[in-house]
Amino acid sequence: TVTEKTTVQQTEPYCPELNRNLTPAQIDSLVALWREKQTLQSYDTFFNDYIDIDSLASSSDTTPDSVYANRLRALVSPVQLPFNPIVKNYIRRYVDTRYGTINRVLSLSRYYFPLIEEELIKADLPVELRALPIIESALSTTATSPMGAVGLWQFMPATGKSYGLEINSFVDERRDPVQATRAACRYLKDLYSIYHDWTLAIAAYNCGPGNVNKALARAGGGTTFWDIYEYLPRETRGYVPAFVGASYAYAYHQQHGIQSENPPMPLATDTIRVTRLLHLGQVASTLDIPIETLRTLNPQYKMDIIPATIKSYTLVLPQHYLCQYIASEEEIHRKDSTYLKEYINPANIEKKKLADATPAYTTYTVKRGDTLGAIARRYRTTTAQIMKLNKLKNANKLREGQRLRIPIRR
Repeated sequence: TVTEKTTVQQTEPYCPELNRNLTPAQIDSLVALWREKQTLQSYDTFFNDYIDIDSLASSSDTTPDSVYANRLRALVSPVQLPFNPIVKNYIRRYVDTRYGTINRVLSLSRYYFPLIEEELIKADLPVELRALPIIESALSTTATSPMGAVGLWQFMPATGKSYGLEINSFVDERRDPVQATRAACRYLKDLYSIYHDWTLAIAAYNCGPGNVNKALARAGGGTTFWDIYEYLPRETRGYVPAFVGASYAYAYHQQHGIQSENPPMPLATDTIRVTRLLHLGQVASTLDIPIETLRTLNPQYKMDIIPATIKSYTLVLPQHYLCQYIASEEEIHRKDSTYLKEYINPANIEKKKLADATPAYTTYTVKRGDTLGAIARRYRTTTAQIMKLNKLKNANKLREGQRLRIPIRR
């Protein structure tokens, strides 16, 4: 083995927010937000990785199976929360203190769960469905999958638009925790109306009704996820157990010595409607709020612009800034020439639209048992596109370890 030494030139990260005088509290807020972004990047797949039944060889948790089972039974819910060896693996992973992951998600739940629960209750849906965004996105509003699914609920563009979400160069409501949750509620209601079972509806949320219907046909019928488990796509076989595991970890984290951290955003917020074109920088500089705080509370504005030219949009602020915003509104808008000049230039807008429409690629390593058709379905593309991109002549000749370029859209 040859070890190669590489010299890397260290450069200071550019952070415009630190170029102005900040109070200690504002610096702490910025650091917390930055740390949260860095950490969540590594959590994107932690909660929805498929776990083979024998893959979790060791765990720091030694809770007896009977305790797991009794605790799950105590969670009275319209959603089936059974205990079995598959579920056990997910529970043990999530409560394993070596990973230190669930406490970070618990901190975010203090901000997002009240919003999510409110919408679930309004839609007359089980509040236990709040665990879905944990396994979808680790409660990250900016999480983006290789296939192009975005936000807490991981909507693909077509599905998001079909459920009323606005997606364009300036706004992506898949990243809006309230709007995306409302869309998810409508989608989950539609799925439940098809299957009349929450485990099947949850499975369909992951792989689509088509795959669930195929599994039902192959199984010769069935009324729950567990009846068709072996006929579902590999990733979906782990999805409902992950949901049960996340529900358990949220309900019983204290019994496993796991404490929730303070969330990186203020818990007390207020919402105001904006009726004029506005850059978040105008608000940040006038009210002396770190712009990262505004971005975290308003992640749907992709270019930091609220494009309220034809209709109004919401702006979420830390609660104690609301009165200051109302009193300073005209002063805020007087800064439009400074902050909006660069962004309202038609040439810049066209560049952004072009970048959004440009095909992008991700790399996939072929695993044992993979087929080109299954890979194409997973990434929502076609076998022909993968073959063309990788100059493959035979769709049936894949080898384990082979690296494929998979087309995705930005």
